[in-house]
Amino acid sequence: MAVIGAGFGGLGAAVRLRRAGITDFVVLERAGAVGGTWRDNTYPGCACDVPSHLYSFSFAPNPEWPRNFSGQPHIRAYLERVTDTFGLRPHLRFDAEVRALRWDSRALHWEIDTASGPLTADVVVSATGPLSDPRIPDIPGLAGFPGAVFHSSRWDHGYDLRGKRVAVIGTGASAIQIVPAIQREVARLTLFQRTPAWVLPRMDRRISAAEQWLHTKVPATRALRRAALWAVRELQTGAFTKRPDALRLVERVALRHMRRAIDDPALRARLTPDYRLGCKRVLLSGDYYPALAQPHVDVVAAGLKEVRGSTLVAADGTETEADAIIFGTGFHVTDMPIARRVTGAYGTTLAEEWRDGMAALRGTSAAGFPNFLTIIGPNTGLGTSSMILVIEAQLAYLVDFMRQLDVLGAGAGGKVALDARPSAVRAWTDRMRERLSRSVWNVGGCDSWYLQDGLNTTVWPGTTTEFRRATRRVDVTEYRVLRPEREAPPDTARDTALDADADAETGSGTGTGSGAVGAGSGAGRRAW
Repeated sequence: MAVIGAGFGGLGAAVRLRRAGITDFVVLERAGAVGGTWRDNTYPGCACDVPSHLYSFSFAPNPEWPRNFSGQPHIRAYLERVTDTFGLRPHLRFDAEVRALRWDSRALHWEIDTASGPLTADVVVSATGPLSDPRIPDIPGLAGFPGAVFHSSRWDHGYDLRGKRVAVIGTGASAIQIVPAIQREVARLTLFQRTPAWVLPRMDRRISAAEQWLHTKVPATRALRRAALWAVRELQTGAFTKRPDALRLVERVALRHMRRAIDDPALRARLTPDYRLGCKRVLLSGDYYPALAQPHVDVVAAGLKEVRGSTLVAADGTETEADAIIFGTGFHVTDMPIARRVTGAYGTTLAEEWRDGMAALRGTSAAGFPNFLTIIGPNTGLGTSSMILVIEAQLAYLVDFMRQLDVLGAGAGGKVALDARPSAVRAWTDRMRERLSRSVWNVGGCDSWYLQDGLNTTVWPGTTTEFRRATRRVDVTEYRVLRPEREAPPDTARDTALDADADAETGSGTGTGSGAVGAGSGAGRRAW
């Protein structure tokens, strides 16, 4: 099998596979080192906004985290240590960017074209992550800008910002770390803010040597700390998913946090959101507002509209001269580039299948893409807790997926593949949309990267406990079981599969089209 990506998801998959006794796999990484987003993001001030003891694998605790919210170098070092501790290096293939994947319906395997050569795999796990490919907006005139231009995740460390006029585009999680980190050395800093963010105090501090010693010598204290961090976030989830108005109390904390740092009423007005807290990603910072209050820092309450030479023109007409432009404009989340490279059983790409919205059974399996699992897939994102918890839940699902393949293959004396039933994917997606319809991400009054053409295809509408329960094991009735000798010809495979799926839903027919085996999709049951 093949795992794509060597970040948290890919390395975690490698560990779980080895612990399950599966060693015939490779981890394909386009870069030359592990780390994923924590390898790529090296901008000044880069750190995690989830507490370190929760932002780490449960099976690889780190008692020596230096801070409550550790920085990029420490997180990357942690991933390197996980790689060595669990003996993953023999499985790694660096500089092996995946250019294309195509499902072979007769051989029941994936043909993979990589930068280091072709290979085949019975199962593919995509762990490229949603925060891996930077998004830079198409700004008229940007190509003619005479100065430096780069994205926060592709920081140009060879460019000296000292004494420069710098424009930062965006007010997301990266920008609020970059602005305080660079404002002391630049001559002038202009922040282009399309939408103000809700910012809460970041309760960061150094974890003392005594605490680290205690967590090392008495592991129960480390586990207790992690459990407390997890429990607080589980309790918060209800306000985000069911009772958005309860977040008004938290908004007061955020406004008080702003008032303490900023005296100028006009600047406060520009920085005050007009939507419910939580609708967009809630940011944590203790030095963002103080940085914006500095006399050489300007906040333009509009996005960047046009570039005329070295002059930047905002949507409200404001003009600013700049020597460098830094984009903190996020990533391709709902249009992940890997989706354009994956061609499934029906000859269409994953991007084409997802053109009306991303959808995958239990956030993992897309219909028409057999034996292809996505880590951090559709509707798995969290607005309140650590994504490592979601990753670990999906890894448990992956291990059970492999077990089911072994059981089904052994029983039939040959290779099999599991393809999510369209009806099961629809039932799951409908449940997601119904639950999200009352969440703050949908009704909070903002436009965010959580949404794809108005649909929330990214966020999980519940607690991590619920997600873990939903992905504890594979329900084979939610899949078609494919066998090589019964596979329909390519030109009729899609229609046959859909007919079989419809028969399974209504209880009619034989349910054997395209090698389908199973007893319906469970569409009438609760999703978890």
